[in-house]
Amino acid sequence: PIQEKALTVRCERDLGPIVLIRLHKWRLFLEDAWFCKDVRVTAPDGTLYRFPCYQWLEGITTVEVREGSGKKLVDDELEILKEHRLRELKMRQEAYQWKTFAEGWPRCLNVGSVLELDSNVKFSFVRATNFNGVLIFQGASHLLRGFLLRPTSWKSLDEMRSIFSRTKGREIGGCLLCPPPPP
Repeated sequence: PIQEKALTVRCERDLGPIVLIRLHKWRLFLEDAWFCKDVRVTAPDGTLYRFPCYQWLEGITTVEVREGSGKKLVDDELEILKEHRLRELKMRQEAYQWKTFAEGWPRCLNVGSVLELDSNVKFSFVRATNFNGVLIFQGASHLLRGFLLRPTSWKSLDEMRSIFSRTKGREIGGCLLCPPPPP
């Protein structure tokens, strides 16, 4: 069962602009992973700061999360944000090693199986696979419906092709089945 929990932490004094937070998680049970969607902080003056996390936190871990307004590297004026960006880049470089699958092909992650991936990457991969499978199934079932619900035999091959031309270039169930015809 999915549970959502709101925690309230009070601080009576103004901390100024909040640009980075640290979440510390410790192990409570054998399997105690939790997914942190985001952290929202309301300052005493009413300013709302949002820290998007979207990560699984497992075991004993500390995660640093930047405030959610999108910024480029050149926009980081504070030293703490520059250091955070460098630490994050170094961690990703260590976590994601690349290998050459075959000469002339794009490089790929140096893992033997999806099971070796970090739980956050694994979660995204599984969700994407499930989502794409549903879209393919919806598109195929729409096309098959035209074949199965036809009460009479096809008179010609062109008539049979007409079912595909009706869907050409249109989205069906969020999945683009065929490219649009050339101009």
